[in-house]
Amino acid sequence: MDTSFAEQAQKPASILTRTPLMALAVAAFGIGTSEFIIMGLLPELSRDFAVTIPKAGALVTGYALSVTIGAPLVALATAHLERKRALLLLMAVFTLGNLACAVAPTYNLLFAARVLTALCHGAFFGIGSVVAANLVPRNQRSQAIALMFSGLTLANVLGVPAGTALGQAYGWRAAFWAIVPIGLAAATALFFLVPPQEAGKSNLIHEFRVLRRPQVLLGMFMSTLTSASLFCVYTYVAPTLLVVTHVSPHMVTLTLLLFGVGITIGNLAGGTLSDLHPRTFLIASMLALMASLFALYFAEPYAIPCIAMILIWGAIQFGAGAPLQSRVVDHASEAPNLAATLNQGAFNFGNATGASLGGLIITAGYGYRSLTFASAAIALVTLALAFLAVRLDRNNPRPISREPGLRISH
Repeated sequence: MDTSFAEQAQKPASILTRTPLMALAVAAFGIGTSEFIIMGLLPELSRDFAVTIPKAGALVTGYALSVTIGAPLVALATAHLERKRALLLLMAVFTLGNLACAVAPTYNLLFAARVLTALCHGAFFGIGSVVAANLVPRNQRSQAIALMFSGLTLANVLGVPAGTALGQAYGWRAAFWAIVPIGLAAATALFFLVPPQEAGKSNLIHEFRVLRRPQVLLGMFMSTLTSASLFCVYTYVAPTLLVVTHVSPHMVTLTLLLFGVGITIGNLAGGTLSDLHPRTFLIASMLALMASLFALYFAEPYAIPCIAMILIWGAIQFGAGAPLQSRVVDHASEAPNLAATLNQGAFNFGNATGASLGGLIITAGYGYRSLTFASAAIALVTLALAFLAVRLDRNNPRPISREPGLRISH
């Protein structure tokens, strides 16, 4: 790391550390908006390309699988690059990918552009989290990483609802055109505000040895299932609101905004409660998630109860993910780069699985309301694994890592 900046970083909570972190947060905001924007635009995409809603939902699956497969490969390819240069390269891919989405003339080319865009996702957050941790003194690392990932959460509060409204008013392409300048602004901020950092000396290939640990694999598996439970319902939230709840497109935008508020609250509250009672909260949160999904099923035909339950469900869903987001890194503390990157892959594999499962259920004719039952079933499996994880923790106690918490959101 640059020596002069390392000395400056020792000044607690100084503007010299906060400003580079805000640059990383802007990039996280753009990536998060690009990832989740599809959910609010499925009806428009379906009409424009004359494809079914489940086929339009495959754009979510393709993006998530690209993150899952591409994240470790891109991390390996950029392992020896100076970290700031790697981040700028990844933001260039992100910006070009969204530009390609905006001009894609066919569904297949849009799908390919989404896959291209997703290649930067996992590696950016893996490298970016390490950069964020190195910008501050050791006792402020968790705060630094949380500040970076606040951009991802903020994307669901502002970026996705705004993009959805823009797409409804001017066509879905307008939403992707709007993301392009965000990518340019993020790249500019990274270039001028983030100091250079040398690549780590560790060998990523050797770091793969942490995957032999049952707790690491179990944590990633639970992360995958939690994301699958989320995306089975969330991918099709816009058509569900239009077809089942019979709300206006404007109310769809408002609901997405409230969902973003809910997940922001849930992410913060879940992280705090998990730190206080990690094992108890892991079990209790899964039980609460199942209860919220059943409540959402009964609320869906009624506008106000449905919108309220989507906010509550979002808060519980992201709150339930909080202990899973940190336990993988806690059990793989000597391989933080790889753990952070693979955790993104695990989450996004769950995104792909959940979106695909929802599409299959709708195609089979079971209707949008049945998605909540499928999501609850996934949560039930996750609950069983949570009991197993708690048992392993008690039989094989492991001190909590004091390395960065790496609270990695979806």
